[in-house]
Amino acid sequence: MQALRADRSVHAYLFSGPRGCGKTTSARILARCLNCAEGPTDTPCEVCPSCVELSRDGDGSLDVVEIDAASHNGVDDARELRERALFAPVRDRYKIFILDEAHMVTQQGFNALLKIVEEPPPHVKFIFATTEPEKVLTTIRSRTHHYPFRLVSGNDLVAMLERVLEAEGVTAEPGVLGLVIRSGGGSVRDSLSILDQLIAGSSTAQLTLDDAQALLGYTPTGTIDELMAALTAHDSAEVFRTLGRFAGTGREPRRLIEDLLSHLRDLTVIKATSGEVEGLFPGASPEAFSRWAEQSQWVRAETLTQMADEAANSLNS
Repeated sequence: MQALRADRSVHAYLFSGPRGCGKTTSARILARCLNCAEGPTDTPCEVCPSCVELSRDGDGSLDVVEIDAASHNGVDDARELRERALFAPVRDRYKIFILDEAHMVTQQGFNALLKIVEEPPPHVKFIFATTEPEKVLTTIRSRTHHYPFRLVSGNDLVAMLERVLEAEGVTAEPGVLGLVIRSGGGSVRDSLSILDQLIAGSSTAQLTLDDAQALLGYTPTGTIDELMAALTAHDSAEVFRTLGRFAGTGREPRRLIEDLLSHLRDLTVIKATSGEVEGLFPGASPEAFSRWAEQSQWVRAETLTQMADEAANSLNS
């Protein structure tokens, strides 16, 4: 944004980061900033033809070309792009090429692009988006401004998902958004897709924790609590009864161990922090905190670590 304010935009950018963190979306926003009638600017006017065409509901601009590098990664594709770049923009200030999944371009393809990326016409901008920047040819990467993206924190995701629920007129029981964030792994796109799945699969305007666990394939909270109680009490018979009830539901046994391992991790954190866990478990309900705090007192920290090791080893065996 500062570079746009100072009119110091460069001819090539490299946006890298995990999936679903906004690389391609940011590339489109940058294209709007560069081609806005009031620009280059860090705040597009949103009313000029370029801004309207590049908006979420727009039809796209002839001067902003998005290319899926996964399916256009060869020398011939690079030569075609190079030839298209020689033509002046149809209407806007710049002709902008957005190459998604840029790491999929072959070395020969990158070599064919090298000259025009190194010395492009003044009306051309390149934006490369990739999840694996190390696979982008070094000579290409060195000629770009590299902006690494990161996943979004859980607390920020909770706030965003709550806004989405409010806009959709849907409510969620405590703990549902925690499951969504856990499943999304910090990816905004994945988290929104999972939330959309829950909304679509709900028969009412409220998302329940039981329905969310069932739709996403997680082990029911009650099963984990019963298993923890039996394990910490050294009640082998109850352990096997719990496992038998779980097996009767037809769920994948590996999922039970994965969820148990995650639960043991949560208990370990709570025990290590003496219950001062504000911000560490975004989306979790106060009732869950109370239940976890109680369970963390059932065993010593060393025992929790040993149990987690056993669960991890069983997953890897």
